Amino acid sequence: MSECEGVRELFVWYRVDERRADAARAAVEAVQRSIADAIPGLQARLLVRRDANQQTWMETYARVQSSAIEDDGIDAATEAAIAAAALPLSGLIEGDRHVEAFDALTMR
Repeated sequence: MSECEGVRELFVWYRVDERRADAARAAVEAVQRSIADAIPGLQARLLVRRDANQQTWMETYARVQSSAIEDDGIDAATEAAIAAAALPLSGLIEGDRHVEAFDALTMR
């Protein structure tokens, strides 16, 4: 890995209406559990920011290296699997899921 590269992590944010928050949370947690069970080393978290009458949610995904010959981070196949697993959430969220990827750099 070069000095400029890092471990790719995925951040997915969207809005949830307060009235659907309980159902959305149960669904998101089920999606995150199933995808983490299917992908070795995947770590998933759910964050929330509460606003007036709606919440902004952020799912984070990171992957720990499971062997010396595997790459770290979220690759295209893992990102696609996360997106496919999240399709049933569309009726519980407001608008689209916004996906962004960042490289986590280690301190020098």
